Amino acid sequence: MSDKGQVDTIKDIHWLMDILQNIDVGLVVLDRNYEVQLWNAFMEGHSGVSPQLAKGKNLFSLFPDLDETWFKQKAEPVFQLKTRTFTIWEQRPYLFHFRNSRPITGRSKFMYQNTSIIPLESVTRQADHLCVIIYDVTDTAVGKIDISRANQTLSEIQVRDTLTGLTNKSAWLNVLENYYASQQQGCLLLLDMDHFRDLNHALSHQQCDEILRRIGTGLKTLGDEQHAARFGGEIFSVILAGKGADEAMQIAEKLRRSVFSLGKNSQYTISASIGVAERLDDTPSASEWLSNADKALYHAKESGRNRTSLFKR
Repeated sequence: MSDKGQVDTIKDIHWLMDILQNIDVGLVVLDRNYEVQLWNAFMEGHSGVSPQLAKGKNLFSLFPDLDETWFKQKAEPVFQLKTRTFTIWEQRPYLFHFRNSRPITGRSKFMYQNTSIIPLESVTRQADHLCVIIYDVTDTAVGKIDISRANQTLSEIQVRDTLTGLTNKSAWLNVLENYYASQQQGCLLLLDMDHFRDLNHALSHQQCDEILRRIGTGLKTLGDEQHAARFGGEIFSVILAGKGADEAMQIAEKLRRSVFSLGKNSQYTISASIGVAERLDDTPSASEWLSNADKALYHAKESGRNRTSLFKR
């Protein structure tokens, strides 16, 4: 080779190394013992480990928090089969726990990463090295996470009452149908605040909303979060799963007393009437079951309010 050819070759190698060092992805070359042979500027900038320090060091000694077992399960087939592999952030958020490159404007504490692992063959066609390529996909990941959270929030809005956080009426009716179809034992409870319209005139809307929120909080403790609902206005409904009539009446009475105690430091009476209906073997439908609870509630109202009534034929 001529002197000019040698100079050109040296220039090509210099330019290639310059590109490898400054390209905006992480490049790590490992030998068969997982010792670092190349560590570019991207890796130095995000890890604080210089190429001089990384060179010849075992990767897992440099980064003890890196899951050695998992990484080798991914890397060994690359060595043996000479086929590339990759991971995406949805499967594993990151390989190297780097901080987000934009800590001020970014909304993630760490860098989300996609990773490719490719075999590097020697002149004897043996894959005795591999190259790990780290892509910073934080912006993409955060965008998708935001969309997912927005969709989840929308779904919650569709099934939740915004004031109490309980299941709303339309969603709860589906829960009721499914529970009825399961043929499990249980009781329905309907709670209606007494003279709540008058209370609304006497108190502020904020105070009345707080009363409804506190009742909602109490109902959430009675079982599965889907089983309690704000049925509408000041009416609440609950499926008491697996409860017989006697136990359901005890729960209802405790609930009624709790509602009454909300007015103990107030000049206004706060009370509720409650209807309970057991799911009987001959209850023909979920709607009939609900109707029975409503009849018991009506009986409690007609009997003077602030009381609990059990549906009886």
